[in-house]
Amino acid sequence: MNLGTPNFDAGLVELGLLAETAGLLPVARVACNRKAPDAALFVGKGKAEEIKMLALESGATEVLFDQTLSPAQQRNLERELDMPVNDRTMLILEIFAQRARSHEGKLQVELARLQYVSTRLVRRWSHLERQTGGAGVRGGPGEKQIELDRRMIGEAIKRTKERLAKVKKQRLTQRKQRGRRQSFSISLVGYTNAGKSTLFNALVKARAYAADQLFATLDTTTRQLYLGDEVGLASLSDTVGFIRDLPHGLIDAFAATLQEAADADLLLHVVDASNADYFEQIEQVQRVLDEIGAGAVPQVLVFNKLDAMAGNRPLMLNDRFALKHPFEESTSPVERVFVSAVSGEGLSDLRRVLAGRATSRISEDLEQRV
Repeated sequence: MNLGTPNFDAGLVELGLLAETAGLLPVARVACNRKAPDAALFVGKGKAEEIKMLALESGATEVLFDQTLSPAQQRNLERELDMPVNDRTMLILEIFAQRARSHEGKLQVELARLQYVSTRLVRRWSHLERQTGGAGVRGGPGEKQIELDRRMIGEAIKRTKERLAKVKKQRLTQRKQRGRRQSFSISLVGYTNAGKSTLFNALVKARAYAADQLFATLDTTTRQLYLGDEVGLASLSDTVGFIRDLPHGLIDAFAATLQEAADADLLLHVVDASNADYFEQIEQVQRVLDEIGAGAVPQVLVFNKLDAMAGNRPLMLNDRFALKHPFEESTSPVERVFVSAVSGEGLSDLRRVLAGRATSRISEDLEQRV
C-alpha cells in the first residue's frame, strides 16, 4: 500500500521486493491519492474498506504500507482491517534481523528494533516477552502492564547500547591500526542491489555473499586490494546498501558500520546503471552519506551492470558525471567508470583509476611530511 507520491509505482515495486526479501509473497497492490495522510487511518475510511475487500479477495493475511505509520494509525488499521498491519520501517527491520550475521550487526539490529517497538509497546517479538524473576522485571504493586513494558524495553535498550559501545571501541582500534599502516582505504557504498558485493568479490577475489535481492549484505567486510607495485595494498570495505527512506533508527544503530564510509579515503559509489531510476537512487545515497558525515569524502561513481545495458551502452567507459550534493543547488563533476562486475568489463579501468587516486594521496602525505 502506497500513499500517492510522484513515483508511487516504483515505490510499490520496491515494497514488493522488500516483502519478497523478508519471505513474504505479495498478492495485490493499491495506491491512494491524498493530499495528506488521515490522522486516524492514514488512508480514508472508504479506502480502508477497499483494502479490506481486496485483501479478502486475494487471500492476503497481512497488509504492508510503504510509508511509516504512527502507533495509533497502525492500531486503528488493524482493528479496521481485522488483520496484521505493518509499515515499511518494520519490514526493513525484519529483513535486517534475518540477515545480520556478525555480533555487531545483530546488536545494531536489536537496538533499532527495540527503539521502534518502544514507541508502540506491542508484544510482537519473542525476545520482548517478560520473563519471571530477575531484578526490576516483576514490578511493584499497582504497576500497569504498559509501565512494565516501557521499563522492560528501556532496560533492554540500555543493555544493548552498552554492548554495542564495546564493539564500537574494538572497531575503532582496528581502524586506527589500518591508519598506522598508512593503508589507502576504500569503501563501497550505493543503493541496495546495485551490485556492491559482486563488485567487491570481483576486485579482491573474495567470496562475500552476493545475490540479486535487497540487502544481501548487512555486515561490513574488509579485504586487501592490490593496486600495483607503486601503490601496494589498499583496504576495500563492502558496506550495507542504502535505500529510499532508510529508517533513522537504522542510521543511528548502524553508525559503527557506516563509519567505515565516513573514515574512508575514497568512496566507490556503486550505481545500477540498468535501473531507470538510478538518478533518484544516487540522490538517496548522497542524502544518507551526508547524514552520517561522509558527504565530503571523495567519490568515484561506478556505473555497474554494463552487461545489462545492451541497447544503451555508453560511448566512453570512463568520463565525468555531474553529482548534485544534498540540500545544495550546485553540482560538481565526479569521475565515473562503467563496469560489469559479472563479466569483468571495465574492471581494469577501475583499478587504474583507484591506483591513480591512491598515488595522489601518497604524494600528498609525503608533501605534508616535508
